[in-house]
Amino acid sequence: MVMSGIATRFVRMVPATGLAITALLVPRASASAEPQPTIAEAKAKLKKLNDQAGKVVDEYNLANVRWKEAKKRHDQLNAAYNRQYETVEALRGNLVTMAVSSYQFGGLTGPGLFLAEDPRVLLSGISTVTQLSTGQAEALRTFDSATRTLREQRDKAKDALAATDTARDKLARQKTKTQRLIDEQTKLLRRLGAFRAGDPNSTGKPYTGPASGNARLVLQFAYAQIGKPYQWGGEGPGSYDCSGLSQAAWRAAGVTIPRTTYEQWSWGATRRVPLNLAELRPGDLLFSKGLGHMGIYAGEGNMVHAPQTGDVVKEVALDDYWWGRLLGAVRP
Repeated sequence: MVMSGIATRFVRMVPATGLAITALLVPRASASAEPQPTIAEAKAKLKKLNDQAGKVVDEYNLANVRWKEAKKRHDQLNAAYNRQYETVEALRGNLVTMAVSSYQFGGLTGPGLFLAEDPRVLLSGISTVTQLSTGQAEALRTFDSATRTLREQRDKAKDALAATDTARDKLARQKTKTQRLIDEQTKLLRRLGAFRAGDPNSTGKPYTGPASGNARLVLQFAYAQIGKPYQWGGEGPGSYDCSGLSQAAWRAAGVTIPRTTYEQWSWGATRRVPLNLAELRPGDLLFSKGLGHMGIYAGEGNMVHAPQTGDVVKEVALDDYWWGRLLGAVRP
């Protein structure tokens, strides 16, 4: 039996069509798909980003501290200026009232002088006003000079505030850029099951090391924070960054130290101690090379610190890895 041309073409199409449908139904690996990184690779990449981010964040924290100081100074000078200005205005009003009264009784020749709003205009003609008290005139000069000085100081403080505000905004942009990268790594760690969210309400664990005195109070506080999450800029009570934990721990012992890693290292320039187990004491501050990280020596070869994004406050042994990273130590 001879098949028609149409039938023949139909038979020939079936195998090809079947192969096409099969290709659509059977999953296939993408040639461009990237292999999933291992947990070790993800952590290594995160560590590299955290080393970079740690410096940026610490610089941001420092700029924020300086901005707060500048704002406080500006607010104080501005308040002092306003108080001084009110005093000058009150004195000027009394002098004008006195002068007008003298004019009304025929002693003066120029009423415009006493209507001036600027005390300096009044001062320019005060030598002709013999009826005014010499003491009051001198007081006005004194207050007017003080007001001008305060105004200059306030303007300088305002300039300083603007400068630190600009610096903080610039660093905030850097922080945002770095945070975006850290967020990507955080998602990766979560997907791999290696992200530690921590517990902001963690009560930590007791400190049982050899510290005494203030250092013991420092470490009791620090160990009570174990298990709480690392957070950039964290100062407690629910999360910390590395220098925030150190500052809070020493504050709990009644000792004030600067906020940032850079400041603490600089502040400790005359408080450095040799970096070896024989010389270190519990409570000493340990700084990493590059000043991107720090921790508190806990004694017996251990350190307590707030490590990095995706981790929690914890105690670690000062093994070869950590000794290789350390720059120096400071004793508050």
